[in-house]
Amino acid sequence: MTDTRPVALVTGAARRVGATIARRLHAAGYDLALHCRRSRSELDALAAELEAQRAHGTLILQADLSNVEMLPDLVDAALERFGRLDALVNNASAFEPTPIGSATPAQWDELFASNARAPFFLAQAAATALTNSRGCIVNLVDVYAERPLARHPIYCMAKAALLMMTRSLALDLAPQVRVNAIAPGAILWPESGKTGAEQQTLLARVPLARSGTPEDVADAVLWLLQAPYVTGEVIHVDGGRSLNI
Repeated sequence: MTDTRPVALVTGAARRVGATIARRLHAAGYDLALHCRRSRSELDALAAELEAQRAHGTLILQADLSNVEMLPDLVDAALERFGRLDALVNNASAFEPTPIGSATPAQWDELFASNARAPFFLAQAAATALTNSRGCIVNLVDVYAERPLARHPIYCMAKAALLMMTRSLALDLAPQVRVNAIAPGAILWPESGKTGAEQQTLLARVPLARSGTPEDVADAVLWLLQAPYVTGEVIHVDGGRSLNI
């Protein structure tokens, strides 16, 4: 199926910020290749919601991004369905503490697989299609890609690698493909591991004195996709938190 609407591949699209990004891009006229790892029922529900608004505008892709051999298949499936690819949004991310002294090689592999290795090899697989469409890559990094988070060294290292990948590919894929990143702050709390007291302590250091919303991130993604003279940049969507860490 070939259409003239722009097409975005969004990883980790089933839930939380990824689902909000998908809804925002769909409302802006994008057709979507939507990826999940385990949350298939949530992704099916999201796709059904979007299909009810505009038929034939979504493709469901389920894969473990740690399997590098599968990554080109995701791009190929999007191209086979829609005939083009205009945007890659690397949103999928693993997050867990890895305190020094107890961190394991398995944790290293998991955190780097989703936060650094998969985004790179997806970008490599998508580069030709994005060059043809003069498209864009948006990577979801973190405020902790630039400043460390206690007890999370491997996660911080992986996000730092993704930030440097953003800048490196912005140089290497120019001028046809733009590559940018978004560093969210307190948007959605982790589903476990952060107490209410810890949340309030963190928010006390945010100049805007509140948490953000997934819509804030989704709006930034859309803006970057539509900003033709912006590449190699990291947009902090954090209420000023990066000023006061």
